[in-house]
Amino acid sequence: MVIHKNIILAKFIHRPNRFQAYVDINGIESMVHVPNTGRCREILIPGCTVILREENSPSRKTKYDLIGGYKGDKFINIDSQIPNKVVEEALKNKKIGILDRYIKIEREKTFGNSRFDFKLTDDNGGECYLEVKGVTLEEDGKAMFPDAPTERGRKHLLELIEVKNSGREAAVLFLIQMDGVKYFSPYDEMDRNFGEALRLSKIKGVHILAYDCFVGENYITIKDKVQIKL
Repeated sequence: MVIHKNIILAKFIHRPNRFQAYVDINGIESMVHVPNTGRCREILIPGCTVILREENSPSRKTKYDLIGGYKGDKFINIDSQIPNKVVEEALKNKKIGILDRYIKIEREKTFGNSRFDFKLTDDNGGECYLEVKGVTLEEDGKAMFPDAPTERGRKHLLELIEVKNSGREAAVLFLIQMDGVKYFSPYDEMDRNFGEALRLSKIKGVHILAYDCFVGENYITIKDKVQIKL
C-alpha cells in the first residue's frame, strides 16, 4: 500500500508517554502522535531520523503521526494501524499461500465473545478467523513479539484455540514491519506467558504465520514468508 498523505523527515527528541513524542522539524520542537503502544525503545533513540505523516483533522491536537524510524540504515514502520491494511491487501491479492483459498474477507468479526481482525470464508462455506500482530522489534536479524507485556495478545491466542476446537480454521499472522530479517520468535524474555500461549496454539492446530515487508518512507506491502522458531 502507498501512503498518499504528506510525509516529512524529523529528528526524534523524546517520548514522554505511549501516545506522544517530541521531534525536531527544521529546528522547531513539535509534539506528534505515536500510533503504537509498544515501547519501540531500540528505534526511538534521541537524534534518530523519524518519518512523520501529516494529518489535518481539525479535531486533532497534533498535526503529525510518527509512523516510522531509522535504526541505523534500516527503516522500520511502527504504525499499528498499518498491519491490518497490509494484510487485507495481501489477502485480496492471494499473497498468503495458506489463506489463498478464501474468497470472502471480512474485518473485525466476532466469534463467541471474541472479536478478531478477519473472518475468512471459502467457496464451500469453510471459515477461518485470523488475528494480525505488527512486529517492530529486531535484534541481529531476529524479529520478535511482543516488545511489551501483552495479556490481550495472550488472550487472543487462547481464543483462536477455541475457534480451532469448534471445527473452524484459525491463524495468527505476525507482520514484520521491515525487511531483511532471518527469522521470527516470541520474545519470551519480555512476556513468557505469550510465548507459552503461542507454542500451545501451534500444538492445537492454529496456523502460525510470519511475513516481512517491502517498506519505505511512503509505502509498505507484504514480501516473503519468514521462518518461525518457537
